[in-house]
Amino acid sequence: MDIKMSDLKISKDKIWLEDGNGNTIAFVEFPEFERGKVEVTHTVVDPSLQGKGIAGMLMKAMAEKLVEEGRVAELTCSYAIRWFDKNRDYSDALIDPEIEYKKADNMTHNACGIPKHKK
Repeated sequence: MDIKMSDLKISKDKIWLEDGNGNTIAFVEFPEFERGKVEVTHTVVDPSLQGKGIAGMLMKAMAEKLVEEGRVAELTCSYAIRWFDKNRDYSDALIDPEIEYKKADNMTHNACGIPKHKK
């Protein structure tokens, strides 16, 4: 399966990929908790697609969308924390880059944390 950025579906708080039947097979969620601020809560990729760069593509699309819209993110998703730490050229998409990079230094597991902000 050859996936391009143009294959991604985009809404205000989610970017996802569908299979040929319209089923979601990968997504990143980033609900807004305050005007202009989102929390990246989950990044999920179907096991059959893991290792193909799909999660990174979702992160890049989300980071570019946030910067373009003038919004910023706080991260509770472990994948997002590691991705932003490795892709620091997208620091403009973060509320406080230094805090987010420190989270990466202290990570001990691969799981999304409990969202901090409830709607």
